[in-house]
Amino acid sequence: MLRAIWLLILLGLGVWAALYLRQMGGIVEITVGNTFIGIPVWLGLLALVVGFVVLHGLLSAWKSLRGWPARIRARRAERHRRDGDAAVTRALVALAAGTPDQARLEIRRARGLLGDTPHTLLLTAEAERMAGRNDAANEAFRALAGREDGKFLGLRGLLRDAMQREDWPAAQRLAREAEAAQPGAAWVKEERAALALRTQDWREALALSPPDQLTGHRRAALALAAAMQDPETASSLEKQALSADPGFAPAALAVARRQVADGSPRRARSTLQAAWKVSPHPDIAEAYLADESDPLARVKAAESLTHENRTHPESRLILGRTALAAGLTGRARAELEALVNSGVADRRAYLAMVDMDAVELGDSAAGRAAEAKWLRAAAAAPPEPRWQCLNCGTVHRKWEPVCEACGTPGRIEWTGGVQKTGAVATT
Repeated sequence: MLRAIWLLILLGLGVWAALYLRQMGGIVEITVGNTFIGIPVWLGLLALVVGFVVLHGLLSAWKSLRGWPARIRARRAERHRRDGDAAVTRALVALAAGTPDQARLEIRRARGLLGDTPHTLLLTAEAERMAGRNDAANEAFRALAGREDGKFLGLRGLLRDAMQREDWPAAQRLAREAEAAQPGAAWVKEERAALALRTQDWREALALSPPDQLTGHRRAALALAAAMQDPETASSLEKQALSADPGFAPAALAVARRQVADGSPRRARSTLQAAWKVSPHPDIAEAYLADESDPLARVKAAESLTHENRTHPESRLILGRTALAAGLTGRARAELEALVNSGVADRRAYLAMVDMDAVELGDSAAGRAAEAKWLRAAAAAPPEPRWQCLNCGTVHRKWEPVCEACGTPGRIEWTGGVQKTGAVATT
């Protein structure tokens, strides 16, 4: 409404100006040589306006004529874009429906209309992979990786293929390139951590594992594995492993061995005592008592080792065994019977009771009856703890980062008996 009012005002002003000029009169004179032209002022102004309109029309027509090829190309490009987008949509539907041949046909149409754009190359690779043509898929991924705007997508596809082929060196290289192309991508970091485990690059696995998923025990296992792999930094990595999990027996033994080699046996004994306090382990007891050859001295050493975790089943078992070996049968019986009556004894406690009654009762009817009794109990008791691969069940004499039987990294754990729980590094 406001616009119409302004238009009426302008028209009114124009009419008033025309009438004013007509009433004012006057002539516009144009002299060219001997030629004289005289026209009224209002007619001259009208001629100027008409000339301006005609000139503007000619210029607009010329501009439109010059832009005609560009408009034709733009309309053609718009049509191709519209048809290409429709082909991309049909390809996505075909991929979702599990019909790779139809998807490949639609993608060829889309590439013909849109060219090799990031999304057409990505769909080409996925369609070729679904059709089982991995070489063609990798060719599309390489073309995608060669573009600055699709480099990460191409590298991700090539990385996935390398991992499926178990080409771990190539996968590690591609993962590093992908991280450089997209710094901070959580997926790439997780893949690099998994690849580090696969290739047994323990130090990189330790550095790349997400902090929220790296428990104390898992960090200890990775740090100790890295120490076994890198002698130059083994000492600091062993300490890091023990600091992450003070009850991880292999880490405590590694630190204690290094302390003995450095001429500090007292510090080594303190390290083993601290580990026993957190999580008693028979390997710790074996290392602690290794230098004691006298049976009575071994009993005292066992008491020193176990005094801060006196009632733990492993403490009672080692005290009973050392006392029995020293001929202290009363002390040994007290420890072993307390262990058996606790309800958490494993097979080793009952077999120790067999040795106890063999010493006290000898080859008598009572001794044979007691032996049969304890052997039956041992057969029904839980097995002794051991290092076992949780993937294939293979029992190992000691902890190792990788199971030699199935090749799975980080799945050998101390199982059975009474123990501290915790997850070792997983793939």
